[in-house]
This record gives sequence, structure tokens and C-alpha cells, in this order.
Amino acid sequence: MALSRRSISTAGTGALFLTAVGAVSQILGFGYRVLLSRIVGAEVMGLYQLIMPVYSVLLSLTAVGLTAAISNLTAQYLALGNGQGMRQTLGTCLRIFFLLLLPISAVVVLCSDPISVIFLGDARTQLGLVLLLPCVALTGVENFHKHCFYGAGRVRTPAVVDVMEQGVRTAAVLGLLLTFPHQYPERMVGLIVAGMIVCEVFSAGTLWVLTRRWWRRQGLSGGGERARVRRCRVSAIAVPVGATALLGNLMSAANAALIPQKLVEGGMDRSAAISQFGVVCGMTLPMLALPTVFLGAMNLVLTPKLARSVALRRGDLVRSQVAWAMSVVSVLTLPAMAFMVVLGPDLGRMIFKQDSVGQYLLPLAVGIGLSCYESVVACVLNSIGKQHEAALISIFSSGVQLAVTMLTVPLPGVGMAGYAAGMVLSGVLGLLLLLWRLRVHTGMAPMAFQWVVAPGLSAALAALTGNLLFVHLKAAGVPALPAIAVVLLFDGVLYLAALHAQGLELRSLFRLEESKMQD
Repeated sequence: MALSRRSISTAGTGALFLTAVGAVSQILGFGYRVLLSRIVGAEVMGLYQLIMPVYSVLLSLTAVGLTAAISNLTAQYLALGNGQGMRQTLGTCLRIFFLLLLPISAVVVLCSDPISVIFLGDARTQLGLVLLLPCVALTGVENFHKHCFYGAGRVRTPAVVDVMEQGVRTAAVLGLLLTFPHQYPERMVGLIVAGMIVCEVFSAGTLWVLTRRWWRRQGLSGGGERARVRRCRVSAIAVPVGATALLGNLMSAANAALIPQKLVEGGMDRSAAISQFGVVCGMTLPMLALPTVFLGAMNLVLTPKLARSVALRRGDLVRSQVAWAMSVVSVLTLPAMAFMVVLGPDLGRMIFKQDSVGQYLLPLAVGIGLSCYESVVACVLNSIGKQHEAALISIFSSGVQLAVTMLTVPLPGVGMAGYAAGMVLSGVLGLLLLLWRLRVHTGMAPMAFQWVVAPGLSAALAALTGNLLFVHLKAAGVPALPAIAVVLLFDGVLYLAALHAQGLELRSLFRLEESKMQD
């Protein structure tokens, strides 16, 4: 029992630190996106959003699976006292990455014209597409070193680098756009990606130096592992995770490329279609995702903890860690999404100067909430060696989203509402399947009251009451920003009181007392 408490407490401390630093990074990143959208406008944001799924596809083809392997295997090697195995794994993954990236890059350069015209549906994405290639190379190097730190439980160094990276990106991208103003949309997209390259040079170089310094100071014990065995272990993790990411990102890229085309089929002007796509995917969704900053931090910390628990054959510890993670997701995500539904339209107008940011907020917020649950459960399945099952479910869920987009977006009067509906439907089906496989493999039954009922009812009460208060404050002539601050404060207190009335103590949860997690 002592081991269980110590491991969970360490996970909580790391997650809270990453969340705090990640919140700063997320706020900086969101501020960057707001400034970017104001400088370039909705149409250029739409073009930029068209090429970003290609960036994700290229990373999933080359780096995503290897990144998961580094994090997972680093945790296992260090748990068994084999630091040399960690160093060897990083070197193996770097070699594999560049062997994959070089031929793929050549294909992208040679086929950039048909990719931009036929697949992305807009020739103005070609320059940004080609410039993505050095960005992908640098991002891969950065992520490999970053996840070596995460797998070892050393979260502070990469977290601080992340914050610095956001500052460099903001300065580089906005500096280029302001230095070369009034460019054609294609060149503006190219300038954005060029600024991203500058940012990745900084972060990849910094983490490379810090990793080598850490190894020299620490000293790496253990005999390592034979190359053949090491490659097999890397492949066992990287192939299913990478295949999942690839297929999912291919579907996301297809979804992104199809949305403007389907809107045009429904009778919308091409420029208006790109602009609406830019508003929803480049403004509304990032705004909704802002309160979920804790999720990535928690998954990064949870993965090595679960890997260690599996290596030590501690099923009870796995279940305790899963219960804690799902509880944290529930009590943070549900109120955040409820508040965004109430305050989102005014926030969108105030931040982005776009009235349409408030459209489709309710279904999109539900979709974001479901994706948070899916992310945690998929992280658990990946960490306990069930990557192939998480992969199949992810592919199925993405397929549902793509099918709904294709069938509903071109319908008159539906448009982007069809995309939002597909997001909700795919999220519900994906989460149910993931929870089923979680129970099969860990014996972890869903804790309905702690995960859904208590935080859901509390969030609904706070949001409905906050909506009435917000309407009253606006009718009384209170400016939007002070009114939002008052509502957030009032609703936060009401939400905590409602949780307490139902017997769910946040203080106990974040102190990570195991007995509370297993009630």
C-alpha cells in the first residue's frame, strides 16, 4: 500500500507541475493564435489549418510511434536499473526516424503541387507544405529528447523548454509577418511555417544539449540490451502506435480537406467556406481546448508510471492510477466545457473579433470533453501493452467522424453543424469501446458516480446558474470582461460546493489518497 501511495503521489506532483507550466505555455500559445488570427484574417487561418493535418500525418509516419517507444521503454529500463538501455533506445529511434523521413520528404517535394491542388483543394498551400519538412525533422528530434526526460520522470526540464518555445514561436512568426506585411495568402502561410522552423531549431537544439548534460552528470549504469532485441521492443510499441496515429491523422487530414469542399457543394462561396473552416478549427476549437491544458501533462506523467507498474506486475497499482486519472479528467473537464458554452460567444467576440466563433459551441464542447476521456483511456491501453486495440478503436472513431462529415456537411442548412455532430457521435462510440477494453484488461469497472454523475450534475448546476447571472449582468450594463470574471468566480465556488455536497472532496483527490480513489 505504501508503494501505491508513493507512486500515485509522485504522479500527482509531476502532473500538477506540468499542468502549471503547461498552463503558462497554453496561455502564451493561445495569445499567439489570437494575434495571428488578427494579423492574417480568417481565410489565411483556414489555409494554415489545411496544412497542419499534413504536418500531423508526416509526424505519425515518422516520429509518433517512436516517441511512445522512447517514453515507455525509458521508464522500464530505469525501473530495472538499466540506464544504458535508455541511451541506446534514443539512438535507435533517431536513426529509424531519419531513415523514414528522407524518402518521405523527397516524395512530398516532388508531389507538392498535386498534393496541394488535389488533396488539400487549394494551390495556395504548396509553399507552406514544402516548408513543413524541415519543421517535421526538428520536431522529431525535439520530441524524442523530450520524451526521454518524461519517461525518466524528469518533467521540469522539458516543461520549461516548452514555455520558452512558445515565446520564440510568437516572436519568430509575428516578427516575420510584421516585417513582410501585405503578402499574398500563400506567402503568409509560408511565413508562418518559417517562423515555426525557427522555433523548432531552438527547442530541438536546447533539448539535445540538456539531454547529454543530464547523462554526463547522472552516469548510465546497466549493460544495455542487444540491438536486435532493442529494435524488436521499439517496433512492438512504435508500429501499432504509429499506425494508429497515421490512420487517424490521415482521416483528420481528409476531414479537414473535405470540409471546405463540402461547404462549397452545399452552395457556399469558396472564400467564405475557407473562412468558416478557419473560424471553427482555428479559433473556436482552440478556445475550447484552452481549459484542457492539464490533459497532456497528466498523460505524459501517467504513461511511465503505468509502464513501471506493469513491469513490476502491480495490477492493483494500475487500477489506482487509472481511477485517479479519470477522476481528475472529470472534475476539471466537465465544468470547463460547461462554462465555455455559457461564456464562449462573448469570449469569441472579445478575443477574435469574430461573431461566428460562438456557433456550434455546445456540440463542439461535448466533443472536446469526450476526447479528453478517450485520451486518458487510450493512454492506459497503450501503457499496458494493448496499443493495437487502442489503434483499432481510434481508427473506427475517426472513420465515423469522416463519414458523418461527408454525408451531412453538404446538406442545405447543415454545414459545419454536421462536422460538430460527427465529432460527438465518434466520441461517444470511441469512449464506450475504450472503456470496454479497459475493463477486460485491468478489471477496472467505470466509477459512474465519481467520473460522471457528481461532476456532471455540479457542472450543470453551476453553468445554468452562471448563465442567468451573466444575462442579468449584461442587461444591467456591466462590461463583458468584468461580467465574465464575476460569473467564473461565482460558478467556481458553486461548483466546488456542489461537489462537496455530493461527497466528492477535491482536496482529497489532489492529495491523491488511494482510499478515496477506490471508494
